[in-house]
Amino acid sequence: MFQAQLSTNESQREHAIQALGVLGAVPEERFERLTRMAKRIFDVPLALVSFIDTEDKASSNLDIPDALHEFRFFCDYSIRNDGLFIVPNTLMDERFNEHTLVTSGREIRFYAGYPLKLANGQVFGTLSLADDKPREFSEEDRQLFTDLAVMIEEVIAALQLATQDELTGIANRRGFMNLAQYALEFCKRHHRSATVLMIDLDHFKTVNDLYGHAEGDAALVAFTLLLRDEFRASDVIGRIGGDEFIALLTGVGSKKIKATLKRLAQAVENYNFHAARGYELQYSVGYVTSGPDETASLKDLIQDADKLMYESKHKTEDNVVS
Repeated sequence: MFQAQLSTNESQREHAIQALGVLGAVPEERFERLTRMAKRIFDVPLALVSFIDTEDKASSNLDIPDALHEFRFFCDYSIRNDGLFIVPNTLMDERFNEHTLVTSGREIRFYAGYPLKLANGQVFGTLSLADDKPREFSEEDRQLFTDLAVMIEEVIAALQLATQDELTGIANRRGFMNLAQYALEFCKRHHRSATVLMIDLDHFKTVNDLYGHAEGDAALVAFTLLLRDEFRASDVIGRIGGDEFIALLTGVGSKKIKATLKRLAQAVENYNFHAARGYELQYSVGYVTSGPDETASLKDLIQDADKLMYESKHKTEDNVVS
């Protein structure tokens, strides 16, 4: 995967992309249709939508599908560019003329890329074209290519509305279920464990009643940031109700889960100490793990974790599980 030097918040960007489900649950045909359209319009052998840290959606006649990780070297330049990035002839450009995809007989001679952005301006990938012949881009070509990139951004914007929680920026119920199902199926195929955690903020109605809904929203955002900080970027996190959060962790044992929850409890305690909001964030959590060779459904795991969460809520006087 290529590593672009971005100025945006990496954790926020990763969770935003994750919430879209671009790792596998999205209707990939939408992107493949647009890359096929780009190939026809510009008469090039390769058109590619590349997502940072995730899979690529490509339509290609060039002999590079086994070397897409190398092609990301080209995409990296587009990521760091504000707009359209064009290399008319790679052999004449010292940034590319010694690259293996230029010198090894694969013969990428022309490259055009455009950075794709989320609605908040964060870059999430590129739309790229490549040709085995040098070429120039006319003003009409530039406008058409930009229009295609905007179409892809509009597809992503629609997915964001459908799969992301507007307030916190993490997955909503639909987004979580889509991506978590994909992650669970991956775990079953590769014999890895999967853990579902249900997390519920306690006394949240009191915060809204005493301090107002704006403060309640601020509390939800603050708790989301704590979850992002303490969970891995690869963990699936969602807000599935007013004060209900859920997470799916893959390939971790009981000790690591307990260590994560301990870190979260400490982070919340530190937040409460320093925030001085007039109230404290409190929460209850329950979790259940499906072993590497178990076949529990996502629905069953959520139900079992939810049951344990409510049991813990009623067992502890302060309603905090650490």
